[in-house]
Amino acid sequence: MIEVKNLSKTFKIAQKDKGFWGSVKGLFKRRYLEKRALDDVSFNIKEGEIVGYLGPNGAGKSTTIKIMCGILTPTSGDCVINGFTPWKDREKYVKDIGVVFGQRSQLWWDVPVIDSFHLLKDIYKIPTDEFKKQLDLLTEKLDLQSLLNVPLRQLSLGQKMKCELAGSLLHKPKILFLDEPTIGLDAISKLKVREFVKTINKELGITVILTTHDMNDIEALTNRIIIIGKGKLLYDGSFDQIKHKYSKHKTIDIEFEEDYQSVEIEGCQFVSKVDKKHTFKTSDENFKLTDFVERVSKKYKIYDVNVDPINLEEVISKLYEELGL
Repeated sequence: MIEVKNLSKTFKIAQKDKGFWGSVKGLFKRRYLEKRALDDVSFNIKEGEIVGYLGPNGAGKSTTIKIMCGILTPTSGDCVINGFTPWKDREKYVKDIGVVFGQRSQLWWDVPVIDSFHLLKDIYKIPTDEFKKQLDLLTEKLDLQSLLNVPLRQLSLGQKMKCELAGSLLHKPKILFLDEPTIGLDAISKLKVREFVKTINKELGITVILTTHDMNDIEALTNRIIIIGKGKLLYDGSFDQIKHKYSKHKTIDIEFEEDYQSVEIEGCQFVSKVDKKHTFKTSDENFKLTDFVERVSKKYKIYDVNVDPINLEEVISKLYEELGL
């Protein structure tokens, strides 16, 4: 369904010298710096899959998504989705996709949500009967009845996200691009958004490409992840597998009863100190919390201990090291 092959994108960024004369010089002769946002990226996604597309800020995620949506044209490489080349067949292709950006809205700010939905109906040329049927389905699944006649600006973040999801699905797309769909949402709203995404994937067979920094989104929705960094594809495979590979790396937060100025713990690397709270890292494969607490409490008075597994940024850092990037 989605085939991305050797995709690359290079941007030209205008440069100028400092000062007044640098600005004058720039009027007559431009210098450009080339930045490679994507470097030979390839992957395939099957119909009905949910895939997490991950990476730090500036990794190339947004550039990839914009190319896949038909907004950008790549410098080289191919991308065929549902038989279309997005940037060449955009008018026909956009009928097959829905897009939700967590920090941008496709709905109109000052008008009731239902009016925005009717505008989208006209934009996508949805027949009235199909529109009503899909609207009724989405209203029921997302519990939108009390929100439809309220202007978007009066809704909470969670309510807005539900309306954004509905708006992106009114034309019955085959593919849904979700960019940070749970950003800024409270815990309950996040759970509702995740549950809805799982439902439409299972019941409607919609393929979902999810970009997020929230690993709880990934764990709740999919096991396949694609990790990108510095424009290069770093990993394409199981989330469980990569968690297992790096599971020995842990961050340990210890809050002591006393304000120790210096704490030394064998097998742990000191990271930071804030008041009575000290943070350490360990790569001990045989780490056991009970043994650790018992050992440390013999030297220091412990109030609380919290252990977190390696996070996404640290995983990518390890991948960088392994690949020599």
